[in-house]
Amino acid sequence: MVSRHEHSAAGNVHVEGAPSIIERPHLLSMVYGGGGVFGIGYGTGVAQGLARSGIAVARAPSLGTSAGSWVAAAVALGLTHDDFAGMRSPPLPTRRPVLFEAALSLFGDATHHLVAVSAVQLRSRRRHILDGGHYRLADLVAASSAVPGLFPPHRIDGRLYMDGGMWSATSVDAAADAEHVIVVAPLAGPVMGPLGRTAGFLLARELQAWRNRHPGATITMIRPNRAIARLAGRNPLALFDADRARQVYPLAVEQGLRCGERLQSDTAT
Repeated sequence: MVSRHEHSAAGNVHVEGAPSIIERPHLLSMVYGGGGVFGIGYGTGVAQGLARSGIAVARAPSLGTSAGSWVAAAVALGLTHDDFAGMRSPPLPTRRPVLFEAALSLFGDATHHLVAVSAVQLRSRRRHILDGGHYRLADLVAASSAVPGLFPPHRIDGRLYMDGGMWSATSVDAAADAEHVIVVAPLAGPVMGPLGRTAGFLLARELQAWRNRHPGATITMIRPNRAIARLAGRNPLALFDADRARQVYPLAVEQGLRCGERLQSDTAT
């Protein structure tokens, strides 16, 4: 039962709804991390590459944070990065509800039981895991990616939410009940120098904590290689550059395909 799940414990996370990602053990669950428009290009590319290798990403429950919430929703609905082609990054900062407007144009009123997102409730400053089977995906991605100072918070059920990345870039700990978890982390590794190294250090701690709690399961992290990191540049606002995201996508597809083939090979042996 969700009420007994370790991640709904007081002081850790509030669960809104009954997301599939935590309701019972799964063979595979996906975690997609934040990273602006760059993160959407990277995450959708890796997911596409994994799918081409035979990894059933579209049938796995997924947890998205910030940009990763867009990826999780798109993968679950069968959308590709081509569906994001008409989206343009607005001048920043903005007080207009541009995230929700863009999400509504892309996802409509769709919900999906395999999607959950991480967002931080503005008033309490606590993380909430929001259920895509209970709320519209457009509302969830607008809440999860509302970066403070750049975008306005988004209201769901009377509560204002901001970017889930304010708590964790991936919220790996809220994707526990699976034999194998794949974490796609756009901001880890060589991306943006010190920013990527710090994010990678924090993520490594989350991964190790997850492994300590689940010794019989496996977790795989996929992060940008150096060629992809070079496209991100060093200015954090470059993460919202749609042209860079389009360049990142085919490289991410290739990386996802290689990672998927290695995972399939390891499983076969």
